[in-house]
Amino acid sequence: MTVRENVDLSQLRAFHPLNRLSDDQLVVLINRAERRVSRPGQKILERGARDGMDFFLLKGAVELTAGDGRQTTVTAGSEQAMNAISRLQPRMFDVTAVQPCQFLVIEQSVLNNMLQSAPLEHSDDKAGEDTDMDTDEDHRLLMEFYAELRSNQVSLPSLPDVAWKVRRLADREDSSVEDIGKAITADPAMSAKLVRACNSALYRGYSEVRNVHDAVVRLGGRTTRQLVTVFAMREVFRSRQPELQKAMDELWREARTVGALAYVLAESATRVAPEEALLAGLLHNIGAVPVLVHAEHHPALLASPTELRRAMAELQSDIGSAILETWRFPDTFVEAARHGDDWFYECAKDRPQLVDLVIVSRLHARISADQNEGLPEFEQVPAYRRLGALELSASRSLKLLTAARERLDQLQDLLSPR
Repeated sequence: MTVRENVDLSQLRAFHPLNRLSDDQLVVLINRAERRVSRPGQKILERGARDGMDFFLLKGAVELTAGDGRQTTVTAGSEQAMNAISRLQPRMFDVTAVQPCQFLVIEQSVLNNMLQSAPLEHSDDKAGEDTDMDTDEDHRLLMEFYAELRSNQVSLPSLPDVAWKVRRLADREDSSVEDIGKAITADPAMSAKLVRACNSALYRGYSEVRNVHDAVVRLGGRTTRQLVTVFAMREVFRSRQPELQKAMDELWREARTVGALAYVLAESATRVAPEEALLAGLLHNIGAVPVLVHAEHHPALLASPTELRRAMAELQSDIGSAILETWRFPDTFVEAARHGDDWFYECAKDRPQLVDLVIVSRLHARISADQNEGLPEFEQVPAYRRLGALELSASRSLKLLTAARERLDQLQDLLSPR
């Protein structure tokens, strides 16, 4: 069923990436798309399917159910509905209508072709015809790159081997300290990092630890598991291209800062384990890593950092949550990756969760870096209000982090390359 009479251009421009298209392209798109209507309880999409279609939610609400049973409700007009529903393929969720719904359904191949020829918005102060031609070519390559990402022609990174082994062993009830220690000892660099951490100001005991076995005994299996993953994450933020490595280093610095802030906030007044908060902070932007890795195949895009950052911002949440689901992380980590960049996300759980700590830590990180443009007021952020045990106000919150400066410095030192 065509949608010419049911959807106007302004309605389409509310969606990403449809807002990149020209009016003429949108008119063509309307004639090539269809409108589908679903009743409550009807399954819209099936997890694991590859149907090659994008579903944009025009009206109603849907429920997304992950493989572990975790559920998220998305309502038309909300921030979560500004992109296609469950757009990564194979589908990561079962999608079911919970209200009467209307969808705009578009073939991904059609939309990707249009994106590749989407118009470039030139500035008023053009530098000449040759410059415009070069800019148009860069834009064409950017749109090609963006279309490839949307078509899932991108490889998700693997969890480093030692972290994978330790996480699996730590989750098994029959695993011993010796089992975990052997897995870590097989990686000399990881062994050195864990022993150094155990002797740091964060975990120092009455005596110095000299081997991995004693470090695991002191830290315990749960903390060891999280710290090994923390240390392994640095290897994920790597690129063969020097230009992209600079961007990777910037991502890592941001991850390190958010992780350290999340640790301090968790330690101050929540029941969340600080090491889990640290790891969630480090992982909050991991979805940007595959975008940068894929950019290695498009050297011309290095000259368009603004557009590359835009693509990273639009895809980071979905890709990051897909990575953590692939790595079999708990749903609390997946939630933090999916919604950690949404200032107005409100978790349904009663107690503060990792996603709350990540959101508030990102807010503080932006303020500390003097990047205040576009930031909401503290009191407008649901995650901030949910950290009620801290009795936070804007000034009290900043004072808390100032008082914890030594702790933050210790964490940054622990995460610095050695």
